[in-house]
Amino acid sequence: MHMSDTREIKAPRDLVWAAILDPEVLKQCVPGCTEMSGSPEEGFEASVTQKVGPVKATFKGQVTLSNMNEPESLTLSGEGKGGAAGFAKGGADVTLTDKGDGVTELHYEVEAKVGGKLAQLGSRIIDGFAKKMADQFFTNFQEAVEGPSDPEAAPEAEGDAASDGKKKGWFKRMVSS
Repeated sequence: MHMSDTREIKAPRDLVWAAILDPEVLKQCVPGCTEMSGSPEEGFEASVTQKVGPVKATFKGQVTLSNMNEPESLTLSGEGKGGAAGFAKGGADVTLTDKGDGVTELHYEVEAKVGGKLAQLGSRIIDGFAKKMADQFFTNFQEAVEGPSDPEAAPEAEGDAASDGKKKGWFKRMVSS
């Protein structure tokens, strides 16, 4: 299955690049992720629990980063095994474009495959689930970098951001402190 989308993130490209390489950001952004460790150079190991239709499984797998062209593009590739539930593997080509005024356009092309019991669920269920996971990941990523789209849902920002009434994403607060 193949999907693509583009998002505008209200943050400078170097900040978006740093966030996509940070295991803590990735852990917060991957839906169902309970564990994430590693580094961009050696790859990440993750544990993700998800329910797809009637099948619930914990996937253990690896994510590697390749084709890194800082701060413009990279490829995220991952493979996870969920025991009797089967396996999932895929990748995302991510391109970051500086749009000026501290805005970065993030474009992604995702390719995903599943096997085992998961593959028996049918392509409509799998395709819908994969699209939902990708959308959720990039929505979570955007909120980690720039803050929630609903300011009421944002935790109170500290320091300068609080004094001028703006709420930042947790990653942006962390790196600008």
